[in-house]
Amino acid sequence: MSNSIERDRNRGVSRREFITDVGIAVAGAAVVPAAAEAFMRQQAISVTKSIKLFNGKDLSGLYTWLRKLGKNNDPNNVFTVNNGVMRISGEIYGGIITNQDYENYRCLIEFRWGEKMWQKGARDSGLCLHCRGEDGGFRGDWPENIEFQIYEGATGDFILLHGKQGVSVTVEGEMRGDKLFHYVPGKPATERAMIKDGKPTGITYIIPHLNRDPAWRSELGFRGKDTAEAPVGEWNTIEAVCDGGAITNIVNGRTVNKATNVDPRRGRICIQSEGAELFVRRWELLPL
Repeated sequence: MSNSIERDRNRGVSRREFITDVGIAVAGAAVVPAAAEAFMRQQAISVTKSIKLFNGKDLSGLYTWLRKLGKNNDPNNVFTVNNGVMRISGEIYGGIITNQDYENYRCLIEFRWGEKMWQKGARDSGLCLHCRGEDGGFRGDWPENIEFQIYEGATGDFILLHGKQGVSVTVEGEMRGDKLFHYVPGKPATERAMIKDGKPTGITYIIPHLNRDPAWRSELGFRGKDTAEAPVGEWNTIEAVCDGGAITNIVNGRTVNKATNVDPRRGRICIQSEGAELFVRRWELLPL
């Protein structure tokens, strides 16, 4: 997630407001397709067996959302599948999103960066967890969510992408000279909330992970001195452990970030298209 998001205005509508507005009738009445879809999303699946979100063949069980193009409208082929690998070109901001809500799971992704770039700076993408509300609720690009950052030199950061309801986490950590609240286990636990009592808090939305290089900068090919990331072109494995109110971020077997008291605690799951070519060969949910 690039720092430009601070300059954009939020235009989100919460799922709760959406469902109320369309007036879903749950017993014996006709339900419009959009309302039925929103209602079904409330029925989150608690994962008890392996679920392959990407089947290696096509995009079944998923849908696309692209800025200004909307749902399942991908004329530039931002999302394609070939030889068991999903390619996300990054050309247009948006994401590939699960149809279903999930809770209580381990989400594993195997990815590698490509060479194609559509913007300056480091290669950028993200795993959006607990997505809720309308598609494009944050800036027209993604639903409101808690993001597991996939970003050169910063993979494992939390990014709080808020809509009208706001998202919040509690993290052990400290403020540092870069004016960001960094995850440091053992430090006092602090709530990081984007909206409190219906009003924006103005906090920094980035929570850097434990091993992020203090000299990190958004620069193509940046690698920190203690990074857990593989070099560009090699495969990485990231894992988000979503256990009730906790999310733990793991990069290539190393725990790099953790939040508790998260809100929301369930929702859709999304991989972003965000300016850089990304290849995914595994996207799977496993039980806790």
